[in-house]
Amino acid sequence: MFKLPLAALGLAALASAALAHGDVAPQPVNTDALPDVGEEWLTENPYRGQEAEVWQAAIDIGGSGYNQNCARCHGLGGVSGGLAPDLRYLEAEEMGDEWFVERFRTGYTQNGITKMPAFGELLGQKAAWAIRTYLETRPDDGALDEATGRLLEIRDELTALAGGGGGDAAALRAELSEIAEGVETGSGAPVADSAAYRAASLIGGAQPDFAGAAEALTVGLSAAH
Repeated sequence: MFKLPLAALGLAALASAALAHGDVAPQPVNTDALPDVGEEWLTENPYRGQEAEVWQAAIDIGGSGYNQNCARCHGLGGVSGGLAPDLRYLEAEEMGDEWFVERFRTGYTQNGITKMPAFGELLGQKAAWAIRTYLETRPDDGALDEATGRLLEIRDELTALAGGGGGDAAALRAELSEIAEGVETGSGAPVADSAAYRAASLIGGAQPDFAGAAEALTVGLSAAH
């Protein structure tokens, strides 16, 4: 279910996690903006392949829920330090979904010690699949390395546009979109929620947000390194 390099760690890494967070109270996740998925727990991510608005909402909500409830053990942004599985590499298909949702629902206990609390009843199914969507769309390690130099230049051009300077916004969006299409996820999901993708989306509407796009590149590239 896990792509390399996580396969080398094995699922047994959970048992050796030193930063057990069973003593941390799960934080609620507001999922009102997401479509209902029914009461019966699904075995496949219902938000994968949805229209862009729902997909992006799932990522945003899932990212918040993950960083509040999961990052202490699994790493900020899904980047594990090695004590717990790096969930970016859990494959974006039904087998990976089944493993994820089972662990999310039931948690993990070793020798009577809660290493991971059961989140199912506390946070609910919509939160589970939002977090799953967030994780499976994380760019792979180094996915933006080759494009970083150019993305920094684009950031500066977007900053200039935000300040009223000249520039070809359509050409910048096309270039950002092209870069975004080449960014691979750790999970094998077809689209990565990368800094390039975010920036392209922010300048693609009727009222382009050049400042927001420049900030997305600054934050995204900083997180990638």
